[in-house]
Amino acid sequence: MAWQLTDSLDAFLTAAGDHLRSDPVRHTVPLTVLETLRQRGPLAFGDSPPIFGWHRSAAGATDGAFFQTPPFPLLLASLPAESATSLLNALTADGNSPAAVNLGAEHAADFLAAWARATSGSGSARMRMRLYRLGVLRPPDPAPPGVARMAGLGDRDLLVNWHVAFGRESSGAAPEEAVRLVDDRLSHDGLMLWEVDGEPIAMAGLTRQVAGVARVGEVYTPPAHRRRGYGGAITTAVSQAALDAGAAEVVLYTDLANATSNALYQQLGYLPVGDRVVLDLSARDGGSGVTGGTRHSSERS
Repeated sequence: MAWQLTDSLDAFLTAAGDHLRSDPVRHTVPLTVLETLRQRGPLAFGDSPPIFGWHRSAAGATDGAFFQTPPFPLLLASLPAESATSLLNALTADGNSPAAVNLGAEHAADFLAAWARATSGSGSARMRMRLYRLGVLRPPDPAPPGVARMAGLGDRDLLVNWHVAFGRESSGAAPEEAVRLVDDRLSHDGLMLWEVDGEPIAMAGLTRQVAGVARVGEVYTPPAHRRRGYGGAITTAVSQAALDAGAAEVVLYTDLANATSNALYQQLGYLPVGDRVVLDLSARDGGSGVTGGTRHSSERS
């Protein structure tokens, strides 16, 4: 059956909410983004309203879902077999041809083939990511000096500066995105700091818990303090905080290009679940779709 599009969060949650919650680990980003939109309104991530869509099987069950919160790329939570062409047709007809898409790595070839048929264009991978879920938490041994504490409003300027620096290194996030993210994280005790002798040394973010899953977000240590174990220490602390708050699962995403972080999280007890890829799309005339942004990471909500 065809994809259905809407600008109504409520309509989308009614149609696709149960589908997303059926696998809350793999759908951690959609679920936390949607919860942020529900809590903070349609402009939580940018100045343009989101679009949503879902696909129903021949039996009438929802088996596919996507949304886009500009300026971020289209996020495909799930893509039924042979449905990419109808999705692109629906988006184009609605004036929302994508410039970039975030989707499961297993669907990338089919999506790019459909894109080529629809536009005579091509796509290339901007970022490859791996989803991990926590098995048994294994704190670093020996642990570095210092203690963890939850961040507060008094830390806001420092946190914004660190998020801007994190964005420059990892994803190209704009400064205004950093401000939005910090303010949202602080609204639900979603940022933790590692301190040594009262000086903040590292930070880690944590999403709202949705469907029993919390996701560790931006883990950052300023260059002057790296290679001393602080990243592992703050990741352990924020993971334990999620467990203490009742999370049944704690997850995180890594950039597959960063071998250091992938090795670190596995040492701490995180186990691989699956891969995603962000594709930049271009049409035959050298242009790109009319929507999409410079970034979509897993740490935006």
